[in-house]
Amino acid sequence: MPLGLIALALGAFGIGLTEFVIMGLLPEVAADFGVTEAAAGWLISGYALSVVVGALFLTAATTRLPRKPVLLGLIVLFIIGNALTALAPGYGLAMVGRIVAALTHGAFFGIGSVLAASLVPAAKKAGAIAIMFTGLTAANVLGVPFGTFLGQQLGWRATFWAIAVIGVLAFVGIALLVPATHDIAPTRLRDELGAFRSGQVWLSLIVTVLAYGGMFGAFTYIAYTLTEVSGFASSMVPWLLVLFGVGLFLGNWAGGKAADRSIDGTLIVFVAALVVVLVGFALVAASGPATVVALFLMGGFGFGTVPGLQSRIMGYAASAPTLASGANIGAFNVGNALGAWAGGVGIAAGLGYTSPIWIGAGITALALVVMVVAALTARSAKTGSAPAHTTTAAVPAR
Repeated sequence: MPLGLIALALGAFGIGLTEFVIMGLLPEVAADFGVTEAAAGWLISGYALSVVVGALFLTAATTRLPRKPVLLGLIVLFIIGNALTALAPGYGLAMVGRIVAALTHGAFFGIGSVLAASLVPAAKKAGAIAIMFTGLTAANVLGVPFGTFLGQQLGWRATFWAIAVIGVLAFVGIALLVPATHDIAPTRLRDELGAFRSGQVWLSLIVTVLAYGGMFGAFTYIAYTLTEVSGFASSMVPWLLVLFGVGLFLGNWAGGKAADRSIDGTLIVFVAALVVVLVGFALVAASGPATVVALFLMGGFGFGTVPGLQSRIMGYAASAPTLASGANIGAFNVGNALGAWAGGVGIAAGLGYTSPIWIGAGITALALVVMVVAALTARSAKTGSAPAHTTTAAVPAR
């Protein structure tokens, strides 16, 4: 395995941690700033929407620049954003810090996914992307629960200072382990924009928004569900998030392996399974043991779609996949924002802390419908051979 993949995973760990860790600390953040649960949730939604902006505009602005220096610059901006969040005396500056950090997220993963795929043979590209995204899953398995524990013990600001330190380590790791000789060639913005002429690119983006939005519709307010519905003590939340993170880790690995064989088939199976898991979770949320199982499965099937979705859009984006790859990262975070907003609406309407799970199941069901349509239209357009512009691993399964 190229050491550059480890370095990219390290950067993914730091950036993923700053996105997810606040979910376990949402009650503490809301209490510190004196805002409602829904208002605190906008620190998640605002981050997600800012990822979209960064994924599109920062990626587009850097298409003609060498990738390694761009990634290092993004990490520096990420460190600054988390330091601002840790220092924030009020809600407003905390939101600014979240936005600054978020602007780096989409561009880092978009550029990093293309770079990761370029480091391995064609038949292993989805697996290479999965290795990079292992940083995200590791952030959930290790970083989120222990970051939540740290925030509960020393205050939530201590967690964001720790994230800033991780950002420094990620900077050093990328500087030392990603060889400049493996940097991919810059592309023209016109070529990158041309990828969006593909209807399959747009269908892939819609599936990403809805599938990820469904999972995060359920997960954004999970701390409240666990304590108010399932009956767990708040001190148990970090350890339950470990279980969710283990599901993410295994799902990401399994999804990457399966997507190297059949992208569309893997996505249909995983998204359908996620719908079933979310419906089941909503029905059994009052049971502690059943909730434990549902958390694990939700993480596994939810994040198991990520390598396939990223590989699919890169496959249909022809010879200029960087902006499309970044747009897909943005789509993940549009889904994140959609899920957080929709779940907040359910809670604000007085529907209880299981309502975000039901809403997430509905959103995910829409993702399944779109994915089936995408797979069928791709199959009907099949000419009997793989498109000339795609590689074996990146060609969506027929």
